[in-house]
Parts: sequence; C-alpha cells; structure tokens
Amino acid sequence: MQVEKHTLLNDFPDHHHTIRHLKMHDAHFTKLADSYHELDSEVRKLEEGNSPVEDEYLETLKKRRLHLKDELFTIIQKTEKAL
Repeated sequence: MQVEKHTLLNDFPDHHHTIRHLKMHDAHFTKLADSYHELDSEVRKLEEGNSPVEDEYLETLKKRRLHLKDELFTIIQKTEKAL
C-alpha cells in the first residue's frame, strides 16, 4: 500500500519560498521541520508495513505530526505577514 508523503512542500505548495527561507534562516523552524519529517516517515513506515502496531500508538504519532504541522504553518504565516 502506497501512503501519501506529508512533506511541508507537498502540504503547503503555495508557501514553498517561505519554507525554504525559514529552513535557511530560522533554526527553530528547521528543528521543528526536521521533527515533522521524522514523524511523517515513521507514520508512513508503520502504515505501509505489515508489522503489528497498536492503533493508539499510531494515532498518537499522527496527532503529534498534526500539532507540529499546525505550529509550522503558524510560523509560515507570521513570516509572510512580516515580509
């Protein structure tokens, strides 16, 4: 089963310039983006794999990923308003 990648550039294609700018100039954003990428990779691996995993654990990871995504998008929006 192929699971969709939730990269920031895929999720926010209209904001790719801001995302690239933040990754080059904002260490906090970069750290959050790296955590988001790692969580997304883990979720995808669990969803694609055949190894048993507790639904609650997978849902917890998805909620953490969503929280990070919201936090990253807030930073993107604030940056765009400031420019």
